[in-house]
Amino acid sequence: MGKIKDIDRVNYVIHFFSAGGTDYWLYHENVLEKLKKHFGEIDYISDELDFQKYTYYYNLEMGQNVKIKARMISFKNLYSPGFLADAKTITNSIELEYAFDGKRKINLDIGYIHHMQFVLASTKPWGNRIYLSKGIYAEITLMYVYDQWKAFDHSYQNFKDKEYQNILTEIRNIYLNKRKKWLSGKK
Repeated sequence: MGKIKDIDRVNYVIHFFSAGGTDYWLYHENVLEKLKKHFGEIDYISDELDFQKYTYYYNLEMGQNVKIKARMISFKNLYSPGFLADAKTITNSIELEYAFDGKRKINLDIGYIHHMQFVLASTKPWGNRIYLSKGIYAEITLMYVYDQWKAFDHSYQNFKDKEYQNILTEIRNIYLNKRKKWLSGKK
């Protein structure tokens, strides 16, 4: 029988995307402040990414004639991975605050980076997802093996792309420094 150990802390991240650009929602509509209220200070925001080149799926909801842009956002505080279901319910409620006629104007895909993996939360069951609680599932989207991200058949196209993986590596490096301090403080 294996010995139960203290759970490692992880770095929560959000893949934020919206129609027409991200700055308006983050700064003028105060999405960033709402995220800080729930998850604490932010230590990384990527440059704006062209999410449209991966899928048109969200145009049905966000608008047919608009470009969908994205950013990756990382939070300074480390949390338990067990917080993921609660975190997803929080981001879902923020999305609903900005919805119009039942259609989202922003999307907040929350997940976390651990030194071995990138995990996303979802409300949709699928064969590769594990049920957590509160109607939320977890999916290992990428694994970090031999100094690089490894995608799976089920991984979303944007996370298979080197542009996204390079950003996740930057966030992972920030996380590793925070994790090292956290682990040294436990001794």
